[in-house]
Amino acid sequence: MIELHGIRVLGGEPSALAVHEGVLVEPFCAPRIDLGGLIAVPALVDLRAHLRAAGDADAVAAAHGGYSDVVAMPNRTPVTDSVARVRALGRGIRACRVHPAGALTVGLAGQRLAPIAEMAQAGVRVFSDDANCLDDAGLLRRAMVAARAAGAVVAQHAQSEALAGGGQVNAGEAAKQTRLPPWPGVGEEAVIARDVLLAAETGAALHVSHVSTARSVEIVRWAKSQGWSVTAEVTPHHLLLDDRAVRGGDTRFKVNPPLRSAADVEALREGLRDGTIDAVSTDHAPHPASAKARDWCAAPFGAVGLETALAVVADVLDGDWELIARVMSHAPARIAVLAGAGRPLEPGEPATFALVDPDAEWEVRPEELRGGVANTPFAGLAFRHRVVATVVGGRVTADPLGLLGGVAGPEEEAGDDPARDPRAARGLRSPWEGPSGSVERRTPPAA
Repeated sequence: MIELHGIRVLGGEPSALAVHEGVLVEPFCAPRIDLGGLIAVPALVDLRAHLRAAGDADAVAAAHGGYSDVVAMPNRTPVTDSVARVRALGRGIRACRVHPAGALTVGLAGQRLAPIAEMAQAGVRVFSDDANCLDDAGLLRRAMVAARAAGAVVAQHAQSEALAGGGQVNAGEAAKQTRLPPWPGVGEEAVIARDVLLAAETGAALHVSHVSTARSVEIVRWAKSQGWSVTAEVTPHHLLLDDRAVRGGDTRFKVNPPLRSAADVEALREGLRDGTIDAVSTDHAPHPASAKARDWCAAPFGAVGLETALAVVADVLDGDWELIARVMSHAPARIAVLAGAGRPLEPGEPATFALVDPDAEWEVRPEELRGGVANTPFAGLAFRHRVVATVVGGRVTADPLGLLGGVAGPEEEAGDDPARDPRAARGLRSPWEGPSGSVERRTPPAA
């Protein structure tokens, strides 16, 4: 048993968390570590991440971002569209728990339904064709019927081929100034409007992936007012950045859906605050520098986000830790039906939590990201909050400053770490600090 003292659970008054055999218990005179004001939140859950072939580096990135659980999209080689491929995904990965999302259609081709019932029996609870929007309404309806029967959720990337196929940047000023093909918001909104009606008709659970426009938020709000089983998510980059960022042609800002207007950003933030948007998902998509160095239209969509998500969201939500825990842990775990994740930090619950330094003042330096790729849209930006440790079921999965000394993890040795006080540990120069240990806060290029 070990006690972590000075912890501020969800930003509350300093208290103690006691861990015994992977479970939180009442403190009782056990060996203690003073964690001097760090904030404890339930470990995070990501509903939408793209993992590379092995997934190890992405899992390490997830752990250092405070994540215990990640839902891996099916756009892999081979596609996760069978029971065998479901069972193969995540084997040997220890840094976080990986949960495969199953493909809705064979090969993500939008032609034939994948074996939804069989994959659900193998444990899949989220089905999606990832960035391939299932435009065929009849086929989507059949998929919804199958998912409902299996107790699973259909997650849709809303992008009408007829309205937004080939689009590169937000329609309007961004498209005019860059002279790139426009990706109008109606290409997203029309699909969401259709899909919520199909969800109502079939009784299926629909999850709208990475909403990006004000009208999308209004459609989701209306669907929820009807009592339909509709949930939605937003990404950190759509909460912080707007389409002014793309006008310089930097492909770090090439994401799908594209960055939208400042008015859309504000509507997304309000939708997250009022519960219309249920969750924040990273849409983590690692790409090598050589791919992102191509011309805009040839470069892939996507950005990494697992290591920076909490810092972004904490800034956007002004450190409202109850809300942060809801949208980054509780709600994603509920939507993905992950019984052991997103649990409250109370005695008797799993010791699965992240520790956050509320005064880290750190700068995002792409070359220092644990995932090993640099395609982050937040490069050069400074944030106040940073995850400094993650514990999953009592096992330390990330502890870059050595604050916990491995004591909560049965497989690590505690060692004789002199920096048991995190303030002292943070006084040491860390990999993300400059020679002076200080970081200048800078505003985003567009927000």
